[in-house]
Amino acid sequence: MEETYLFNYTGVRKKILAGGTGPLPHFPPGTKVLVFHFQTLLDNFERTVIDDSRLAGRPAEIFVGKMFKMEVWETLLTSMRVGEVAEFWCDAIHTGLYPIVSKGMRLIAQGKDPLEGQRHMCGMGNLFHYHSTGFPELDELMRTPQPLIFIMELLQVGDPMSYHRESWMMEKDEKLQTVPVLHMQGNALVKQRQFREAASKYKEAVLLLKTVQSREMPGDIDYINLGRMIIPLELNYCQCMLELEEYYEVIEHTTELLEKHKDCVKAYYKRAKAHAAVWNEKEARRDFNTVAHLDITLASLVNRELKNKAFLFLTVFTATSCIHSVR
Repeated sequence: MEETYLFNYTGVRKKILAGGTGPLPHFPPGTKVLVFHFQTLLDNFERTVIDDSRLAGRPAEIFVGKMFKMEVWETLLTSMRVGEVAEFWCDAIHTGLYPIVSKGMRLIAQGKDPLEGQRHMCGMGNLFHYHSTGFPELDELMRTPQPLIFIMELLQVGDPMSYHRESWMMEKDEKLQTVPVLHMQGNALVKQRQFREAASKYKEAVLLLKTVQSREMPGDIDYINLGRMIIPLELNYCQCMLELEEYYEVIEHTTELLEKHKDCVKAYYKRAKAHAAVWNEKEARRDFNTVAHLDITLASLVNRELKNKAFLFLTVFTATSCIHSVR
């Protein structure tokens, strides 16, 4: 179809590739979620594809009026009907933040925190500090901002409450309000012995808290309090992993937790159980003894654990010796 300029929006051209259905939706700020697939292409002869949401296996979502970093995307999508496919050419004045947006979406598609590893500064500040997004093609766009082509298909327009919102879409207060809900859901799943599903809830809650914490200054009271809120969720996650016999996962998470909270008795106890399960006798005894040292009321429990483990360790040692003697 014929290419047109978007009304009152400089530096954007639109070409409708497939018409949508129904009237143009009404978009009151903050009341609609837009679900869409997109392709990002360089404006070169080859039309090199930079990103494709279909290859990532999931559509993208943004909320109208929620200050999405790529402000132009909200403008593009609100010019479309549901089911419409359109190609947009956007001048470099609108695409400068695309590398940041792309990096975040790629990390989310990999199941990672889009703010992982960032210092307490704005997105642009983090990029200047580390000099790289971690993706060479995005680094090149950072060095030389240029026009980009976005091919978008608007799939759905709906009420935000009807969708599971990704953490990067939420405001700080929304994230903090979601955490106790996830905590309770995880606890309910544990009672049903659905440990894998419960672990997912606890992990999601931890991610929300870490995302909020990453925006606070280390050492400030809010930063410290958020760290304390993470502890019981991490411990619950580790308990689920113990039940699922994912012992090395427990060791990894409890060790990370103890680097920040050296007096966390429950973390030592869970790590001791995990070490014992994988026959790390020295490490298990060390952690069990630390538990008894930090909380004298648990001394009898630790003694029972050590007696049980001593029998198991002795059995394994004897069996191993027999095997060696046969050889």
